[in-house]
Amino acid sequence: MRIVIDTMGSDLGCGEIVSGALDAVRELGVDVTLVGDAALIRPVVEASKLDAEIVDCPETVTMEDDPISVRSGKKGCSMVTAFKLLRDGKADAAVTAGSTGAAITAATLYVHRIRGVRRAALATVMPVNGGVILVDSGANVDCTPEFLLQFAYMGSFYARSVFSKPEPRVGLLNIGAEDTKGDELHLAAHKLLSEAEGLRFVGNVEARYVTADACDVIVADGFSGNVMLKSMEGVGKFFSAELKKQLSSSLISKLGGLMVRDKLYALKKLMDYREVGGAPLIGISAPVIKAHGSSNARAIKNACRQAKLYTEGHVIPDIAACIDRMKVEA
Repeated sequence: MRIVIDTMGSDLGCGEIVSGALDAVRELGVDVTLVGDAALIRPVVEASKLDAEIVDCPETVTMEDDPISVRSGKKGCSMVTAFKLLRDGKADAAVTAGSTGAAITAATLYVHRIRGVRRAALATVMPVNGGVILVDSGANVDCTPEFLLQFAYMGSFYARSVFSKPEPRVGLLNIGAEDTKGDELHLAAHKLLSEAEGLRFVGNVEARYVTADACDVIVADGFSGNVMLKSMEGVGKFFSAELKKQLSSSLISKLGGLMVRDKLYALKKLMDYREVGGAPLIGISAPVIKAHGSSNARAIKNACRQAKLYTEGHVIPDIAACIDRMKVEA
């Protein structure tokens, strides 16, 4: 399996991305094509003594650039070049840690959506209860009920194929569990999801119950989903910092901390986004994984792992085969 990796545009620089890609070659048995500034990539590859194809493309789209620049002023950037290689069959999957907006725009323009899919979405795996899939976690701020219906189906296929959940429970993120809760969008989406064929819809789910095994897939508009995801990340960081402070407050606390050190490390690892690696742009016609903008080498290696799992899970063919039931009649 070959993964094409955009090595430019991340917060930590090209070298960290290349190191993570080479770790994937070593540990996952994949082949990689590295797209970016060859002058920065080549020394890292040569030092590793591993094989990797290099495509020289020093231009990058930054976090400050307008995402639409991938269609005009920066259509020759490393991200677009990587996605074109994927589109042309030169790779099986793509990974980028660049701008989320640019990645969604470029994937839609150059790789294209699955025929019949209205919008691609970020399907982020939250590390609770064996993995809860959040669709959408930030790609689509404004949604229609049909978008949310399609997110539910696509997330369900992902949970079934990659996470071995034969009948994934689908919940709609809302401000209350009652059927009558929410604005016009959520009321209409609830009706569609309740009537959807082949979905195990469990109703509205409040954010506080997502971590309490209420569902396997949580459906949201990109605005609400992103707020929930970042709130969870913030609470996790606060909890970790506060626990560290409490465990170092006295000699007895320090001794207690030493006794449970392995368990605390396991908890910290569970909440670390670098262990997940990235989120697929679900609905795109070929596997594209969006890694965190501040990904280090470990995160990129795990993003490659996600790319491998997503590709081998045949999620895209499953979505394409069931697209008719995902449409709303005009």
